[in-house]
Amino acid sequence: MTAQPAARSAGTVAGVAAAVVGGIAAASQSRVNGTLAEHVGSAFAAAVISFGSGLLWLTIAVLCWPAARTAVGHVRGALRTGGLRPWEVLGGLGGGFYVAAQGLTVSSLGVALFMVAIVAGQSTSSLAVDRLGLAPGGVRLITLGRAVGPALTVVAVVVAVSGSVGRVEDVHLAVIPLLAGVVQAWQQAMNGRVRAAAVPAPAAGRAPSSTFPGVAAATFVNFGVGTAALLVALAVATLVNGWPDGALPTRWPLDLVLYSGGLLGIVFIAVQAAVVHRIGVLLLGLGLIAGQIVGALLLDLLVPGATPPGPAMYLGAALTLVAVAVPLVESRLRRRS
Repeated sequence: MTAQPAARSAGTVAGVAAAVVGGIAAASQSRVNGTLAEHVGSAFAAAVISFGSGLLWLTIAVLCWPAARTAVGHVRGALRTGGLRPWEVLGGLGGGFYVAAQGLTVSSLGVALFMVAIVAGQSTSSLAVDRLGLAPGGVRLITLGRAVGPALTVVAVVVAVSGSVGRVEDVHLAVIPLLAGVVQAWQQAMNGRVRAAAVPAPAAGRAPSSTFPGVAAATFVNFGVGTAALLVALAVATLVNGWPDGALPTRWPLDLVLYSGGLLGIVFIAVQAAVVHRIGVLLLGLGLIAGQIVGALLLDLLVPGATPPGPAMYLGAALTLVAVAVPLVESRLRRRS
């Protein structure tokens, strides 16, 4: 293996590892936001607090970081010149749709079946998003390993939650989180395009710019769009159901962790924007799913009062790691041949 393919292979492994970390952050965010929703009495209100706090942190970061402000300016410029089409900055709607799907279906489907539907939509649509070249990395062909990975991921998640899936009467509602999973793959590709527009290619003879300001700009745009969508969802829910009857957590410092959802979301979205151009939507999605399963397992083991994971959860977690490894190994073998 020459130095250049070896470097690409190492970069792919590092990108997938980062995606797993992002998935662990997402699992932690789900637990935090779920508990916050119980306090405030509304999943939409909890999501607005989470996204809104993340947007606040990102606004402060952009204002204090000249390179990030420049990157946001590049995004505005790309929109004006047509280098970035308006619909390509709407990736944050995927997060809003995901939260809306939770509020609409989790009480009927249960968390376990909801998770299966999300993973099925995300892992399979990632193949189509990569094949169509919607992400900034271009077209990635469907190979045997890349097809086996998503299929094994769905099996792994079904195994992991098999002990908690009960009898569900309104199973037809699973189409909503299935579509939310499909939209997540598109969201990841769009955030990657925004990151690419935020850091234009360097002129001939000049060193490449750092990608971190572009990641910050893409994450900022995602949170801005997502927060706006969630505010609309909260307004609609309030018109239909009335104002939530809960209250904000105030037991300091014990409840401080319940306001960390925004920071965890920043990690989740920033990882997507940072690595999707390198590893593609499929590997990104598989890494995120693996991280969410492993993260859920760790939370059940470490959080006091949580239900201890059973054998099915351990087996499912192991299968998700195998699912990620299959396309990675195939890619490495193809480079060697």
